[in-house]
Amino acid sequence: MARRKEEQSGSGSPAWMATFSDLMNLLLCFFVLLFAMSSIDEDKFEELVASLSASFGVLDGGSTSVIEGSVIAAGVNELNDLSDYYQSIGLNDTGTDVAQDPDIYEYDGSQLLEVLKDKGAEESEKMAEDIKSEATEMQIADSIDVDFTSQYVTITLNGALLFDSAKAYIRSESLPLVDRVGSILKNYSSSMIEITGYTDSVPLLDDPKYDDNWDLSSARAKTVLMYLVENKGMDLTKMKSSGRGENDPIASNETAEGRAQNRRVEIKIYNEYSME
Repeated sequence: MARRKEEQSGSGSPAWMATFSDLMNLLLCFFVLLFAMSSIDEDKFEELVASLSASFGVLDGGSTSVIEGSVIAAGVNELNDLSDYYQSIGLNDTGTDVAQDPDIYEYDGSQLLEVLKDKGAEESEKMAEDIKSEATEMQIADSIDVDFTSQYVTITLNGALLFDSAKAYIRSESLPLVDRVGSILKNYSSSMIEITGYTDSVPLLDDPKYDDNWDLSSARAKTVLMYLVENKGMDLTKMKSSGRGENDPIASNETAEGRAQNRRVEIKIYNEYSME
């Protein structure tokens, strides 16, 4: 019987692969054309490069960033990481929006605190000037002291004017003073406000209500705070009070005049650059 001649298998790739290859080439050309027509956001590109560099940093506890071809080692200073984090979400080190202050972005972590300190001092100085001006208009400038730091403005009230000896309720004749100070504070309702009470060094003797000067100073600070909340509409969530007793005197407790200065209530208004 004659054997059937075996069919020879075809050589080369299947026909569909040629069509598929043409399609892939067309898609590649299409995306290359799109890329050529697009523009690169330099800021986002630098941010991406810096982020990738930080991921591959070679120093323990630190990071690196690459900008315009230069590698900057951050070392072990955690301020750089903190600065980068706040800048990435559009805030400064206090969590405040710095969209109106873009110069902040020009500084690295090691410089940022000094910049914030300077800007905070400028802000506090302006706040203090405004408060003094309002106090003069309200005719209470002689009854308060106004000072400032890079973090806050301090309004100091004479405790002897506000309270009777060993008492924490506000004297009726001093209520107008506290009320006018509250009107000034309303201008800074978005700021954190801290009220601290102080006493002189004379100990309380057998007082049935307060254990010591620390307790008394805390009660006085709370009294002022609650008056401002209940009568001036201040936001309780933006306020806090504490007492320091005879600690942190501003004058000698050896004289009656010095003790009178130490009996005081301080109201601190934190600026937008503070850490509060």
